Amino acid sequence: MKVLVTGGLGFIGSHTVVELQNEGFEVIIIDNLSNSSIDVLDKITSITGIKPDYHNIDLKEKLAVKIFFEHNKVDGIIHFAASKAVGESVQMPLEYYENNIGSLIYILQEMKSNNLNNFIFSSSCTVYGQADKLPITESAPIKPAESPYGNTKQIGEEIIKDATKISELKAIALRYFNPIGAHPSAKIGELPIGVPQNLIPFVVQTAAGIRKELSIFGSDYDTPDGTAVRDYIHVVDLAKAHIVALKRLLQNNNKAQFEIFNLGTGKGNSVLEVIKSFEKVTGKKVNYKLVDRRAGDITAAYADTNYANTELGWKTELSLDEALLSAWKWQETLQ
Repeated sequence: MKVLVTGGLGFIGSHTVVELQNEGFEVIIIDNLSNSSIDVLDKITSITGIKPDYHNIDLKEKLAVKIFFEHNKVDGIIHFAASKAVGESVQMPLEYYENNIGSLIYILQEMKSNNLNNFIFSSSCTVYGQADKLPITESAPIKPAESPYGNTKQIGEEIIKDATKISELKAIALRYFNPIGAHPSAKIGELPIGVPQNLIPFVVQTAAGIRKELSIFGSDYDTPDGTAVRDYIHVVDLAKAHIVALKRLLQNNNKAQFEIFNLGTGKGNSVLEVIKSFEKVTGKKVNYKLVDRRAGDITAAYADTNYANTELGWKTELSLDEALLSAWKWQETLQ
């Protein structure tokens, strides 16, 4: 079985490529290196012993996408390639819409033209906006997006759903909560280019002395300690869910042409709890300051995982402590 992974040299993509290869899949990667490094290809190869087929293609270029599919037949596609920082999307909305929506449409058009039917979409819990109640189930209402990034995921899901109505396309949208951590080999992990937009890379870079201090956005939320609460899932657990979802489609075990699953631990942790956990498992101090809230952020979000646990037959195995320690070990290899 041959699987295309777009954005396969990125954080979640690279970990998913490793798990796919461990399961015996042949992997083709498309990545334009806009938020990743070519070095990751060799790191994947050193972990699995197999070098994935790699193509440097910008999925915003319709003709390039068409040419790729004319020359490559695949059994399934896992689509990660997208810009993904909430704060940045508020500052650069047009770039986010062009990249995240345009590339998705071009891939779906070529899937239809080439009778390719198995599609896994990298979605996000941001589609729920500020949820009415916690934990968040898959049937929770889709609120107006709090950021252009969140809106691209809402629109993306709608586009896929409409595409399944006019073709044989079978699709699963996986709504991630907050992926963190790194591979146990410490050979791949989260490697943001420039100043990190996400919490954990900023935490580890601050502990390593690369950043002077961490800014915690908002200390007056309606949470136990005033800082925002999120559901932090180990990236290896998350990667494994993609293989389970892909097999579901390949084996025709899906119950509908378009399915949605939440991927999280089912537990929320505040920013301050994450910092305390990190300091505990690493023995490193994190300098931080409390600052104003950030545009696009919500108070709290954590998953109801019952549907993914029972219907997909998947659940998380790794703890917050393990995720944070793996993130630190990864950071140490970079210094």
